[in-house]
Amino acid sequence: MNAKKLPDGGVLYDETDESDDDIEVEGDASAAPISATIDWNEGRLEVSGLSGADLIAEFVKRLPNKPGVYRMFNDDGDVLYVGKARSLKKRVGNYAVGRVHSNRIAQMVRLTANMEFVTTRTETEALLLEANLIKRLRPRFNVLLRDDKSFPYILITGDHRAPSIFKHRGARARKGDYFGPFASAGAVGRTINSLQRAFLIRTCTDSVFETRTRPCLLYQIKRCSAPCTHEISDEGYAELVQEAKDFLSGKSQNVKAHMAEEMNAAAEDLDFERAAIYRDRLAALSMVQSHQGINPAGVEEADVFAIHHEGGISCIQVFFFRTGQNWGNRAYFPKADPQLSSAEVLNAFLAQFYDDKPVPKQILLSETVEEIELLAAAFSEKASHKVSILVPQRGEKKDLVDHVVANAREAHGRKLAETASQSRLLEGFKETFALPYVPQRIEIYDNSHIMGTNAVGGMVVAGPEGFVKNQYRKFNIKSTDITPGDDFGMMREVMTRRFSRLLKEEGIPDRNQPLDTVDTADMPFPAWPDVILIDGGQGQMTAVRTILEELGITDSVTAIGVAKGVDRDAGRERFFPPGRESFTLPPRDPVLYFIQRLRDEAHRFAIGSHRARRKKEMVRNPLDEIGGIGPSRKRALLQHFGTAKAVSRAGLSDLMTVEGISEAVARQVYNHFHEDGAK
Repeated sequence: MNAKKLPDGGVLYDETDESDDDIEVEGDASAAPISATIDWNEGRLEVSGLSGADLIAEFVKRLPNKPGVYRMFNDDGDVLYVGKARSLKKRVGNYAVGRVHSNRIAQMVRLTANMEFVTTRTETEALLLEANLIKRLRPRFNVLLRDDKSFPYILITGDHRAPSIFKHRGARARKGDYFGPFASAGAVGRTINSLQRAFLIRTCTDSVFETRTRPCLLYQIKRCSAPCTHEISDEGYAELVQEAKDFLSGKSQNVKAHMAEEMNAAAEDLDFERAAIYRDRLAALSMVQSHQGINPAGVEEADVFAIHHEGGISCIQVFFFRTGQNWGNRAYFPKADPQLSSAEVLNAFLAQFYDDKPVPKQILLSETVEEIELLAAAFSEKASHKVSILVPQRGEKKDLVDHVVANAREAHGRKLAETASQSRLLEGFKETFALPYVPQRIEIYDNSHIMGTNAVGGMVVAGPEGFVKNQYRKFNIKSTDITPGDDFGMMREVMTRRFSRLLKEEGIPDRNQPLDTVDTADMPFPAWPDVILIDGGQGQMTAVRTILEELGITDSVTAIGVAKGVDRDAGRERFFPPGRESFTLPPRDPVLYFIQRLRDEAHRFAIGSHRARRKKEMVRNPLDEIGGIGPSRKRALLQHFGTAKAVSRAGLSDLMTVEGISEAVARQVYNHFHEDGAK
């Protein structure tokens, strides 16, 4: 028996003899051996000449009765499905005997051209690995968590003598204490503002902190204790930081009781100024908790999940409770087969949800899921503390779950209404522009610049479920041949870059079977647009169609121009479709409103991208362009000379007097600003 260690931590199991590529059949001496190739680089065992149930049956003969994860692939090597099993042999064997549960599974088995197996030590490890692979590979036939936005956290740093408090997203790489998740950035901002008033912790960056010579305005308005200029001792500041950590860790009552004692003691000593400070800090803490909505006394740390499943759409509502406070909620609409039960969808959702998030001590569910004990064991192992998963039947926790269920039902209703409305609008869009089918992907383009500077092209995407923000793209205009302000030239560059790359990555799309004539429930969002809308008139459209003709894709994409009406009034837009005369729509036409909304979103996105680029350009420091000048040397130069302009005027000998600047570095800085070289 051979075992191959894989990059994702599992083990590829097979029973091949290292000296022979033929595989001996386990437990069935009469079965003929099959030809197989082993590609250790991919960690995959390929069986030639078979597919579907026959291929699976051959694999089953040499699978162990061990826990693990299996992956199914189609002819193109795309992952169709990722599953986990307590026994790989038994679980995968179910696919080979013909007892399928739905048309979806039958189709999945039929498309399977190869499989891949990873054994794990326990079923809990298999569950965690499965969730990780599903989120990373996004297989067509799995329940998929549509989570395109990370949760914000509060970070109290731990790598500085005076820790600071920040909003944080992304990898938790910086040393410090993280508190969350919060459902929205707004909730984090409100909480940090109140914590500033309550604990007087700094929010400035380390570079600003190091350069302060006197307290900033936040100290004057009593929102910072100014450790930068030692208005408070390091020991006193450390006590404030610890109080903030205790409050965010669930010890809020102890913190408030301590503050109340200090306030009363100050009042008894007739130190009313100090008593007023504690009074204001207590009021700030009360504000944190008063903005949390529902705050059940019996739920200190928990996530509450409720699902509403109807009309082929599942809505999972999640509420977050930390330190006895409600830190917000979020609705999810996972991609799942409509035939799956709500419990099956919720079960698959939970494992993926906590793949990259900290797990609370308690999870409350609206209904029982099949693998509740396995999930609890896996989450406990992942979090290194006991995690309990409960389905409350009575009391305060049941009332809380019922409240979350009501929110899930309302969000589900709104989603259904939006989807129905979007479907009607897309159908109307098809009829208005005489398209052969209902578009599944519409791309809208717009440019933004000021007198040709910091030019940016923006692309937004819409589909049957509205705007698809993870598909948005921006294009920084790079060509030096474009005359500043030449909108036609900018659009030519955007179109060329967009569709040249799309051709390279996806090839020309097959339009023989439009997407609106097939079941797209199990299909990923299309990469190719059916329609592109250009913010511009006949001139813009001539430039765009020229590019499409040069690339040979005029039959693959329908390009439509949207020109602003007379006096640039909304409602009087003129449309330039291919092969037809331009026309306008009645002022109250729903399709007109729909197109205006698409165009306005493209305009908003392009302007936002332009402003971000312009802001970055405005704050650029000339020292950033010098190789070898990092943050430390730049800070040393600026502290010594005051401004980058003063650095540019400094002589070589002056530059060498700066701490940390050697003669070689000083010469490099001097040469950057002086064409005649260092003298």
